[in-house]
Amino acid sequence: MPIFSYQCALCGETFETLVSGGDAEAPVCPACGASEVERLLSAPAIGGRVKAATRRARSSAAREGHFSHYAKSELKGKL
Repeated sequence: MPIFSYQCALCGETFETLVSGGDAEAPVCPACGASEVERLLSAPAIGGRVKAATRRARSSAAREGHFSHYAKSELKGKL
């Protein structure tokens, strides 16, 4: 289920909530109980794929003896 960010039109409270695919109703503001809320734009979460791709690239480069893309703190035990 995705997490959406909302802002209350009455009190201005910003909050997040899980929304299932079948939910047609807008959520209620947790601060004042109003149902007049606006969905906000948010950035997608893509961290899991980026971390895995970085790990694979570093592993491949290390096998070939390339360490220039590593931070100094990451080089301990590699050389």
